[in-house]
Amino acid sequence: MAESESGADKSEEPTDKRVRESREKGQLARSKELNTVAVTLGGIGGLLASGGSMAGSLMAMMQNSFELSRETLLDEGAMVRLLMSGGMVALEAVMPLLIVLMIVSIIGPISLGGWLFSGKSMAPKFSRMNPGSGLKRMFSTHALVELLKALAKFFVVLMVALAVLAAYQDDLLSIAKQPLDLAIMHSVEVVGWCALWMACGLILIAVVDVPFQLWDNKQKLMMTKQEVRDEYKDSEGKPEVKSRIRQLQRDAAQRRMMQAVPEADVVITNPTHFAVALKYDGSKGGAPMLVAKGSDFVALKIREIANEHQVTVLESPALARAVYYSTELDREIPAGLYLAVAQVLAYVYQLRQYRAGKGKRPDPLSTLPIPPDLRRDE
Repeated sequence: MAESESGADKSEEPTDKRVRESREKGQLARSKELNTVAVTLGGIGGLLASGGSMAGSLMAMMQNSFELSRETLLDEGAMVRLLMSGGMVALEAVMPLLIVLMIVSIIGPISLGGWLFSGKSMAPKFSRMNPGSGLKRMFSTHALVELLKALAKFFVVLMVALAVLAAYQDDLLSIAKQPLDLAIMHSVEVVGWCALWMACGLILIAVVDVPFQLWDNKQKLMMTKQEVRDEYKDSEGKPEVKSRIRQLQRDAAQRRMMQAVPEADVVITNPTHFAVALKYDGSKGGAPMLVAKGSDFVALKIREIANEHQVTVLESPALARAVYYSTELDREIPAGLYLAVAQVLAYVYQLRQYRAGKGKRPDPLSTLPIPPDLRRDE
């Protein structure tokens, strides 16, 4: 089990945030052995595929460069032309191989961990200049693994090379008896196949290294229980901070609600425990809206503001409780309360007319029709 710098056990799986941050820093599982095998096999495969034409082109270039006529030797500009033509022939000969190497050099690294470009990974790290940290890396488990891999590669390549040389011994000896052009072609073929078999030996190292790199990268990302808790606090917010934010939000909402009370048409009370303020705008249509509601101290504050701004305050315990529990702030009342609220608004309108001297005093409201499913008894 991995340990952190503080000595705590890293027993927890890495979180998505930890994995995402490590990727942004360029910390991915990478296998140099896999990259080496990909480039080596790709290069040798390209050499075997284009080796014949490459050897023929290079041999023709050499013939043109060394078989010079007397007129060519006396021509001052001939050497430049020969150099340019020879360079073009050589470039055309090796271009297929270079293209293959470029492709496999890209595919090799991204085959494990995917494509990633991180500026943070390219930034200089002055901590690596610390001699103490350098000595620690030299004698770390990672350095030991790298040493073992280097020794394993040496012995694997050595054993495969001896086996390949033994298998191609007759071909190598026969090259000395062949004409020059055939010997060159034969040499390229033998060298290509020998190199291919030796590169195949590196596949064994890559097969072992890839799982190790995946395991090692996961171990580096493992977290302690404290790190998981700290990350949760950072992402979700500390409880005391979240509580303070919620309190500020409630205070702001309450201030906005109190500012809407003077614009209400009526405030219906319990009379002491609950208070709801309703507003109806006939020009917009729809049902009356709840613009403020509260209980206990907030209810008292709503009644005070309503009295200060001469908003009608009406006592109807059953309707006040029904509206309070069934309707959210700044929402229309439910359809079941339309008739009861309509009677209240009609009473408020008649009361305003009476106070303005334009009508008689309305009769007090009788029991309002509230559906059983919306009734809330204290």
